[in-house]
Amino acid sequence: MKKYLLSFASLVVLSTATQADTYLASTWLDPGHILTKDAYVPYLEDIKTATGGKVDFELHTSASLLPPLTTLSGVGDGVAQIGLVAASYTPSELPLSGLMNDLAFLAKDPMAISLAFTELLMFDQRFIDEYARHNTVALGGYSTPIYLFACMKDVVSAEDARGTKFRTNGRAQNEFAGALGGVPVSVPINDVYSGLERGSLDCALIESTNLVTGPRLGEVIRSVTKIGLGTGMGVSYVYNKDFWNDIGPEARRQILDVTARGIATQQIGYETAADKALEQAEATGTKVNEPQQSLLDTLETFRQTVASTYPEFTQTTYNVADPSDIATQYQELEQKWIDLLAGIDRSDVDAVAELIHAEIFAKIDENSHAL
Repeated sequence: MKKYLLSFASLVVLSTATQADTYLASTWLDPGHILTKDAYVPYLEDIKTATGGKVDFELHTSASLLPPLTTLSGVGDGVAQIGLVAASYTPSELPLSGLMNDLAFLAKDPMAISLAFTELLMFDQRFIDEYARHNTVALGGYSTPIYLFACMKDVVSAEDARGTKFRTNGRAQNEFAGALGGVPVSVPINDVYSGLERGSLDCALIESTNLVTGPRLGEVIRSVTKIGLGTGMGVSYVYNKDFWNDIGPEARRQILDVTARGIATQQIGYETAADKALEQAEATGTKVNEPQQSLLDTLETFRQTVASTYPEFTQTTYNVADPSDIATQYQELEQKWIDLLAGIDRSDVDAVAELIHAEIFAKIDENSHAL
C-alpha cells in the first residue's frame, strides 16, 4: 500500500507536484553544510537534468520538513520522497547500519569507508531488506572526515577527560567517552553550539569541518585535540519505496547513473574542507593540541573492544542474525577502496565518479533493484 504525505503543508505541495512531477527532499542540516551544498544541491539538479525535468525535487533544509530522529519514518510515510538518514539516531530501526556506524570508529580512510558502506547497501540483501522494512530504498553512504575533540578546555590526557561532558554520535563514541571516565551526551549537531555555550557540554566529538561550516563550533570552542576517532556514517540518499517503484525503470536508471557523482562530490567536498578547517580554526585563535600517550593508550584498548564485541552486541540486542561476516567484509571493502582510489586522482570528481559508477551503480539492475 502506498504511503502519502502527512502534514497539511506537504499535502498542498504534493497536490501541486503530482502534475508537475515535483517532489520533496529533506535534510536536517543547514544550507551551508557539505551534506547539503555538495551532496544534495548538485545531485538534485543532476536528477532533474537526467530525467528531462520529469523528476524535480524541492529541497527543505535545517530540519524544516523532517528532523533527524524522524527522517527515516517520514520518508517511509511519504512526507518526503528522499532524505538524509543517520542510523545513529535510530539504531533499533536500522541495526546493521548502526553497526556500520559504530565500526567506522576504526575507519582509516573516510572516502574508502563511505564506498565500502555504499557497496554493502547496494549489493547485500540484508541491507536492502533493512530499509525496505521502513518502506525506503538506500542508494548511497556518506562518511565524515576523521573525528577529533573540540572543547572548551584542553583535553589532551586521560586525566583531563575524566568527568568531561562529551557530545557523542553513536554507540562507539558513547562508550569511548565512558571508557575515559567522561559523560557521553547525545544531542543533534545543530544543538551542540548552544550546549557548549551554556555549559551542558564541555567537548564535542566532531569532524573538523564542523569548526568552520555548518554549526561553526570554532566560534565557541577554545581547543582541539587531534585524536583519530574514526568517522561518522550515514546514508545520503534514502528514497521512499513507493516513489522508487512508481517512477519506472527509465527514471530509476537515470537516478542510478548520477548517484555516483553525488557521492564523489560529497566526499571530495569533505576532504577539501577538512584540510582547510583546522588551519582556519587555528588562525582565528583555537588552540590545536596533540594527544598525550595516556589518551592514545585508552583509545587503542577501546578499538580492540569495538572490533571483537560489537557484532555480537548487535546480534543479541536487536535480535538479528549474526552480522560478524558483514563486519569483516566492511573492513575488507575499506581496504579494497583504499587500493582502488590509490590508482586515480581522488580530488578529481569525474575520476572518482567514474570509478564508483563502474564498481557499483553500473552493476545495479533498474528493473529489479529494491522493488
